[in-house]
Amino acid sequence: MRFSLFIHMERWDDSISHEQHWQNLVELVQLAEAGGFSTVWIGEHHSMEYTVSPSPMPQLAYLAAKTSTIRLGSGTIIAPFWHPVRAAGEIALLDVLSGGRAEVGIARGAYQFEFDRLMGGMPAADGGEYLRELVPAVQKLLQGDYEHEGKHWQFPVSTAVPKPIQAPTPPIWLAARSPETHDFAVANGCNVQVTPLMKDDREVEDLMNKFTTAVDAHPEVEKRPEIMVLRHTYLHSPDDPEGWKVGAAGINRFYRTFSSWAFGKKAPVNGFLDPTPEEKFADRPEFELESLHRNAMIGTPAEVTARIRSYEQMGYDEYSFWSDNSLSFEEKKASLQLFIDEVVPNFR
Repeated sequence: MRFSLFIHMERWDDSISHEQHWQNLVELVQLAEAGGFSTVWIGEHHSMEYTVSPSPMPQLAYLAAKTSTIRLGSGTIIAPFWHPVRAAGEIALLDVLSGGRAEVGIARGAYQFEFDRLMGGMPAADGGEYLRELVPAVQKLLQGDYEHEGKHWQFPVSTAVPKPIQAPTPPIWLAARSPETHDFAVANGCNVQVTPLMKDDREVEDLMNKFTTAVDAHPEVEKRPEIMVLRHTYLHSPDDPEGWKVGAAGINRFYRTFSSWAFGKKAPVNGFLDPTPEEKFADRPEFELESLHRNAMIGTPAEVTARIRSYEQMGYDEYSFWSDNSLSFEEKKASLQLFIDEVVPNFR
């Protein structure tokens, strides 16, 4: 089992500058690298302060100069927002700048808020069409000359400039939930990223079953793709039996804010939206702190080790420590350090 860090700048008010948030992120990435993490993942979101990341590429390029071993992953770029030629060129450039450490995560997109602003109101669910067209085009552009005549993009013979160090391409990962996306990923030689979000470990097992079904359906793919599971993670000391409540409350706030962006009708103010009030979730047990304690990866090092061991036994190749949780930098750093000190060594 490998470990990776999934991270964004989170800004919940004006009390901390973007510059300070960025320096905090760099420090956490360097801590993860020193602790043996294999990869850092940074995604793409637009015009929302609680996930400050209009493009992962410049952030990862900066981190390339501040690190030496950790791999640098887009987790993920949103397929409809990227022209294949631009995507291939920026991926290859990141690989060159980092000495061959680029990883490429691609997704169809989720927030209708973003599609209303970047895609003229196109339904976010239609993003899957763009993903299925983008992925093979980028794969071919990274390897040489390629002409494309598709539904969403058309261009004459082009290629990625520069060319990536990793051949034939840097590893490509697709965010998958449906059986169809799992199947497309495996058929195209891509690895898979999954997240159970607020659901329990039965969802983790179900996602693995979808992946296994896709692998079994494609015996022509000689090398089995890899699969990564992403979970909100918070560790507390066994000396503080109530310490889990801090993590659960932070993740509750994160998902109530996610709900405001994904389903709310209020317009943001200068990039901020308040979390949906708790009373709106009175009939949603998954938002209760005790439920989040059970379902998110919250617990003592021993408890977290046991659950991750079960993921390893299911067949997962990578566990990604999702640090976005609305908590302070100091709380995040303490949790990550505890994970490094008392969980990571159990898997060496």
